[in-house]
Parts: sequence; C-alpha cells; structure tokens
Amino acid sequence: MTPNTLIGSKPVRLEPSAKRVRVFLGGHVVADADRALLVWESRGYPIYYFPASQVDLGLLVPDGDFARSETLGDAPKFTVKAGSAIAPGAATHFRETPLDALRDHIRFEWEAMDAWFEEDEEVFVHARDPHCRIDVLPSSRHVRIELDSVTIAESTRPRLLFETGLPTRCYLSKLDVRMDLLVPSDTVTHCPYKGTAQYWSIQVGDQLYEDLAWSYRTTPPESEKISGLIAFWKTGLYVDGVLVPPSR
Repeated sequence: MTPNTLIGSKPVRLEPSAKRVRVFLGGHVVADADRALLVWESRGYPIYYFPASQVDLGLLVPDGDFARSETLGDAPKFTVKAGSAIAPGAATHFRETPLDALRDHIRFEWEAMDAWFEEDEEVFVHARDPHCRIDVLPSSRHVRIELDSVTIAESTRPRLLFETGLPTRCYLSKLDVRMDLLVPSDTVTHCPYKGTAQYWSIQVGDQLYEDLAWSYRTTPPESEKISGLIAFWKTGLYVDGVLVPPSR
C-alpha cells in the first residue's frame, strides 16, 4: 500500500492508522478497529475507513441509496440502527471501488455518530491528521492589534501558535486586551486540535465588527498553552512595528 494511489487522473492518499479507533451510536460500539485506514479524499483532512471485520455489521441496514464519488465510484449506503438511535445513510461501503485497499472497508459519517475515540480520548469535528503539528511558543515580540485606528490589544508576551498549513496566530492575555471593547458573541467553533472556541465582536464607536476575536477555554494537551488567551483576525496586526499582511 502506497501513501498516494492514482485512480484515473486523481491521486488518493491513504495510510494505515496505528491508533485504536472506536465509534459509538445509541450506547453501542459501531466499530472498534486497530487497523483503520486514514483516507484523504476531497477534503483537507482525513476520513477513517474501517475493516468490515471490525464493524458490527448487524447494526447496518441497506437503505437503497448510493454514494457517488468521482474517484472511488458508486457505493451502497446503509442506515445505522443502534438501540433507539437511527442514523440514515450514515455508513458507506465502496465494494466496487478501483482502489483495492478500500473494498472491504466501511466509512461512517462523522456527525451522524454520537462519539469517536482515538485510543481512550474523545475526538471532535473530524479525524486528526497525523501530519498536522501544533507548536505554541512564548515570545517577546511586540504585538499590537488595531481596528479603525484604535489599539485593541498590545503585548510583549504573546504566545505564537504554529499550525501546519495555517497562518501563525498570536494569542494574548486578557490583561493585554481592551476587554471593554469586546462584546460576547453566540458564535462557537470546534477544532480537533485546539478544542471549542468562544467568540467576541469588537465595538469601535458606533460600529460593531462581528466575531473578530476568539478564545479556547479548555484545550487538548498539545494546545493547553493557549487556554484562556485571545486571538484576533481581520484586524491590523503589527509585529515589532511591522504590519503583517492579512490572512484568513
């Protein structure tokens, strides 16, 4: 098995996972695998495929529908019934795919399941990419956040978060932020590497700029150094007096 397999003109990347991966629905273990495959399809993160021998096939009921993939072909979908929980079309089996390694594997829709565990740690949003790294480093750089010519935050003790494939983020202590300008938002986002983020909008004069600041109250161990700190986007970011070009 190679990391990248060419199907037609489209490469499909896959690799075995060394983790024990479990999927739960309705209080039942739907899959419990120590030989799951990580498959990168069209999304930027991998998806777990489980050997059929490590799936409780008695919980899967054909529903007559098909999944269609330009690279993997057509595949029957199954409803997952576990206890009182029913997840229509939540399982797919690409039996006829040109990718031999996946023919005896089953994929589950992440959000349709109740819980996912890698070893004994629950994982949220999607499978973690083993090639994605998080580094949080203390810094003495002078960081200033500006919006509409108003300084929103300023610090010489930021923590810089370096995440594979993403812009560097500056996380600042609330003591270095004009919290009087921040308005709590109802927006919440989730990240499998950093946890659950709460957001603030920023009030400058009569103008409210929505969801420009966020913070992770609790984080997984690899990101705990940013817990409780605040980051910004779509604002002016000056590092050591130099304006950093805007990024997503």
